[in-house]
Amino acid sequence: MDAQKNIIKVRVHDGIVGLLNISSILLASQFGLNWIYVAVAVAVLQIISPITKFCPVYTILNKLMPDTDPIQNGK
Repeated sequence: MDAQKNIIKVRVHDGIVGLLNISSILLASQFGLNWIYVAVAVAVLQIISPITKFCPVYTILNKLMPDTDPIQNGK
């Protein structure tokens, strides 16, 4: 059952990151290009997270879902 909860955590993470990217693009198209920096920041965090072992979304999900394995917790 733990493996299933870990899969759910990964899917929630992917959904949150996807929503951030789409929201940033929609906001940029409606209100100006400054909103695109949100998508750029998310992309940069995704690119460097394998190296730094830090992801803000996983940090929050690790606290909200304590019965799962910690993912990207800096170790």
